Amino acid sequence: MIKILFRKFTEVLFFILFITLVSFIFIRLAPGDPVLTILNVDELSVSQEQVEELREELGFNEPVLVQYGLWLSKFVQFDFGQSFVTGQDVMDTIMTALPATMELTIGAIVVMLVVALPIGSLSALYRDSWIDKVSRTFSIIGAAVPSFWLGLIFIDLFGVRLNWFPTMGRDGLLSLVLPSITLGLAISSVYVRLLRSSLLDSYSQEFVRAARARGLSEARIFFVHTFRHSIPPVITVFGVSLGSLIGGVVVVEVLFAYPGIGKLIVEAIRQRDYPLIQGYILIMGMIVFVVNTCVDLSYRYLNLELHYKEKENNG
Repeated sequence: MIKILFRKFTEVLFFILFITLVSFIFIRLAPGDPVLTILNVDELSVSQEQVEELREELGFNEPVLVQYGLWLSKFVQFDFGQSFVTGQDVMDTIMTALPATMELTIGAIVVMLVVALPIGSLSALYRDSWIDKVSRTFSIIGAAVPSFWLGLIFIDLFGVRLNWFPTMGRDGLLSLVLPSITLGLAISSVYVRLLRSSLLDSYSQEFVRAARARGLSEARIFFVHTFRHSIPPVITVFGVSLGSLIGGVVVVEVLFAYPGIGKLIVEAIRQRDYPLIQGYILIMGMIVFVVNTCVDLSYRYLNLELHYKEKENNG
């Protein structure tokens, strides 16, 4: 375990350097000038001298690698800088919006589990039945329908026509229902198919036939043996697809005007707020890295073959 943690610590150092350097360069290459946004040249009369003075003050006249070195020297001191637009500390701004995004992400995962686990399991248990056909149809439709279109339907039906749930803002649990269902249903189709396929593969293994030969009930075989054997691939794919989940959160937050980090970063990109964009990329990258590390460690526990093999090697 110590070797694994040391290796992960080394990986995270290279990961931080890579993701911050690449994102820093690409942000600077993107069209648009943050200086013009800061000075609000569309509404105010600004001289070229003022533009050049602010560009010099912000260090934009320096080479990109020099700018990155200056940013990195502040980063190692846990200083992410201040927002160009609001002047507030970047870390404080992100940490203020992050809880709303975490609420939405957790809500979507709960919806995904409630939908995918029973449907995927029943589809595998009753293969080629009408339940299986409905499950596969749901998966195809879920993969084809964009989350923003599904969100618009929910807003019109449950928000405008029936007036059951609020459609904008963050005001209690009710405001979390529609965006969570929108995002949760959008990702459920993937895991329904994956769980079905993994369960069918598990049912074809020798240990299932051995368990039946010992007279174990089908319920015990499913919950104690088959289901546990089927979970590791699902967890692995979840770790890999976490980036897509975060991207989906951005779309849903903008659609429902949910004040999370996704909506915040869309505004930051529109306003060319470099420090806020850089801080977002780093924090989201770290969250993905931590989740993937937890997935890797849990996979070693849930995968019985790997678990026993490591015990033999350590023993």
